Amino acid sequence: MAKNLTTRAEDYSKWYNELVIKADLAENSGVRGCMVIKPYGYAIWERIQAELDRMFKETGHQNAYFPLFIPKSYFSKEASHVDGFAKECAVVTHYRLKNDENGDIIVDPDAKLEEELIVRPTSETIIWDTYRKWIQSYRDLPILVNQWANVVRWEMRTRLFLRTAEFLWQEGHTAHATKKEAIAEAEQMMNVYAEFVENYMAIPVIKGLKTETERFAGALETYCIEALMQDGKALQAGTSHFLGQNFAKAFDVKFTDKDGKQEYVWATSWGVSTRLMGALIMTHSDDNGLVLPPNLAPDQVVIVPIYRNEEQLAAASEVAKSLMADLRSAGLRVKFDDRDTQKPGWKFNEYELKGVPVRIAIGPKDVENKTVEVARRDTLTKEIVPNEDVVSKIVGLMTEIQSNLFDKAMAFRSEHTTEVHSYDEFKKVLDTTAGFVLAHWDGTPETEERVKNETKATIRCIPLDGDTTSGTCIFTGKPSPRKVLFARAY
Repeated sequence: MAKNLTTRAEDYSKWYNELVIKADLAENSGVRGCMVIKPYGYAIWERIQAELDRMFKETGHQNAYFPLFIPKSYFSKEASHVDGFAKECAVVTHYRLKNDENGDIIVDPDAKLEEELIVRPTSETIIWDTYRKWIQSYRDLPILVNQWANVVRWEMRTRLFLRTAEFLWQEGHTAHATKKEAIAEAEQMMNVYAEFVENYMAIPVIKGLKTETERFAGALETYCIEALMQDGKALQAGTSHFLGQNFAKAFDVKFTDKDGKQEYVWATSWGVSTRLMGALIMTHSDDNGLVLPPNLAPDQVVIVPIYRNEEQLAAASEVAKSLMADLRSAGLRVKFDDRDTQKPGWKFNEYELKGVPVRIAIGPKDVENKTVEVARRDTLTKEIVPNEDVVSKIVGLMTEIQSNLFDKAMAFRSEHTTEVHSYDEFKKVLDTTAGFVLAHWDGTPETEERVKNETKATIRCIPLDGDTTSGTCIFTGKPSPRKVLFARAY
């Protein structure tokens, strides 16, 4: 399999697009702005989904499902929410097609809906309308619900996984009796996301708060995790929102507390999407293709036999099947590729392109010597391992490769995080090394907007464990309580 990938140095954006397609992850569809996630890409998403779902349930959450369509009137109940999503909404106005006099299919003008339906861009409104029926007393709280779903946000400029009109995600929506509980929930879910992205995706993240300008529409506070891609751009990997009582007031969701008083419910919402696939690709992959962390790889190990005749294939297969059984018993996901339609060299290229963490080759000499060849995808190194040591060796490699990918990404982030003390220095860093830039900001939306317009850099977050030393804003010279994290971003 010839890869012929554009290199990252030549054109990072082109490299990314080619890799997504050539590694069989996804492709553009016949519907403008929408993608087809292919089986290999979906298998990775299923791994992401399975681990997150487990973590959600371990923190007390349950899955439910709410309608895809939301009445337009629901959106108008929370003003800042509708303002935030109005330009991205797909609207259903009719419910029937018919044939015209020429036999062409047209929208039946007599089948106009009394009220237009919005294809969900997010589900706060439909869920809070539902919660009004579920909540009467403090005994009904908290409600800790998540849904796995698709959403539509009408994007004009799209890129596979990173920005598409329709995408897959999960959205948690919780209801609480107190402000303290709701804030604790929002913080907890930010920490769950950070733990998942670091431990499973091997991507280091910075936890922080969004500025008022960058907050989710309708939120009082947005917690986020920010990651740095290899081209020096930031990517928001997950968000968790403290919604206060805004949606409870908009949808009249009250409960009777222990003292018999009526109170509005406190809310959160939180979500991650198939955008995580983009983060995974852009953090670890190289000019040879995808590089997957073992914790998320659909196949952690692939075994390829090398042979010239049926006898050699039978001998290699016997070793391979025994080894596969042992590796699976050790909890690993293993594939034995004995297809006779492709040569071993083609298969090696394919699995390198698809990012399989470890490849084992078994040829006639290996059978004779009771050894196998073990190749690592992360370092592109090979070694000969005796059969009796293979299982322990590969179990160890899973941990080693996972750690190596995280450490490499962390080293890159450290090298591309710069503290600056002037606006000239700020602009110079963005145009040279790029990456995260720590700088003082005066806290005003006006300064934030001017910096964004002049440099295309946004405040990614106010780091939760960042430098809280006061100083002066790099743009206005006004007092600043602490440094914030800037970057150009996806």
